[in-house]
Amino acid sequence: MASSYRPIPPRGGNSNPAAARPADRYFELKSEIHRKLIGVLNMERVSSLPKERVRAEIGNVVERLLEDERVPMTTAEQNKIVEEVLDEVLGLGPLEPLLKEPSISDILVNGYNKVYIERNGKLALTAVRFKDNGHLLHIIEKIVSQVGRRIDEAQPVVDARLPDGSRVNAIISPLALDGPALSIRRFGRHVITSEEMLANKTLMPSMLKFMAACVQSKTTVLISGGTGSGKTTTLNALSRFIPEEERIITIEDTAELQLQQRHVVKFETRPPNLNKEGGINQRQLMRTALRMRPDRIIVGECRGPEALDMLQAMNTGVEGSMSTVHANSPRDAFSRLEAMVLLADLEMPTRVILQQLASAIKIVIQIARLQDGTRKVIAISEVTGVRDDHIETQDIFIFDRSGVSDAGKVQGRFRGTGATPRILERLRIGGITLPPNVFQETLDVNL
Repeated sequence: MASSYRPIPPRGGNSNPAAARPADRYFELKSEIHRKLIGVLNMERVSSLPKERVRAEIGNVVERLLEDERVPMTTAEQNKIVEEVLDEVLGLGPLEPLLKEPSISDILVNGYNKVYIERNGKLALTAVRFKDNGHLLHIIEKIVSQVGRRIDEAQPVVDARLPDGSRVNAIISPLALDGPALSIRRFGRHVITSEEMLANKTLMPSMLKFMAACVQSKTTVLISGGTGSGKTTTLNALSRFIPEEERIITIEDTAELQLQQRHVVKFETRPPNLNKEGGINQRQLMRTALRMRPDRIIVGECRGPEALDMLQAMNTGVEGSMSTVHANSPRDAFSRLEAMVLLADLEMPTRVILQQLASAIKIVIQIARLQDGTRKVIAISEVTGVRDDHIETQDIFIFDRSGVSDAGKVQGRFRGTGATPRILERLRIGGITLPPNVFQETLDVNL
């Protein structure tokens, strides 16, 4: 099955009809077997059986159906079609081989015959394809129905998740002009550790020590970065430093966080139904969380007026909370948060909003995905106050880029700026002492 997702070079729009016909006949045969199989098998019974037994039963049925169709096939070809029909019946069809490959971080379906993957930060076109747009739409409907949602012309956009936590976004006609489109952001069962982040040179040891100290001392941390930069991965990794005895409540639009503590309560928003009723947003969940005695509240991604409730929570006793935001720099992050607070429509003066932001958030961790596909913490900044209607920060650690190697790898070094964080006193009171040279260390990442 590995060959089904091997990257292939991009092709032009003029495909060879003669070459396409055998593939079309194969899809027709597989669809016919699948249709007859559904009519023969008791699907409720099948779904409760072990996969190996299901495979054996489906194999026997497929063998009989092939004999009925009088299609000559080798044992290898028969095993292949059994495996693919099994994926159609119990899984997500052509996507199953991709979902079984842990090195794939994103699956991007631009149409029934264009499926891309991201591996190690690089996009590649694969040989995977669906029979037609109807086949792709069937798989999308299968995904969203598993989480109690629906997708149709009245609701052509859906945000859902797979059982392993992977995030799914789908859009169909009439909004998608070239047929259904689907993206899957993978979140495997393995939560990356801080040791792996060090091995991948996502950051250097002194940066990790400082970040761990901030989390342990209940310092409010904001993780900022672009799409796919690794914000959620970093948040999961930092959550390991939260003491085990603390009560944590998480609030997300789509559940992605994988905290390792025992005392965790998870909240997830709910979209409204077709009558625009029954929706529960992050702001309502934030208010509920405040009534449930949290030690920390973690908002998976702050993207709307719930930012105001989050700030008020952070400023009224729920210290050590964390969240992520889409932004390209710490200053951009605060500009976005300010705009989100204004969405609450309380007519708060800008200076009051900025003062609440500066009072609530102490550390901003900026993450970026570089051109070679690697993710790095490019800055750790401390909030120092408000001046001239903007929030001032000072960089504690930064990543200096120096160029790109012949192999296409980004070169540079992590370094401490030498600035002494004001937060050190808070760390000291909390019983955490950092070595005096931790803010002068450097680490080259040149390969």
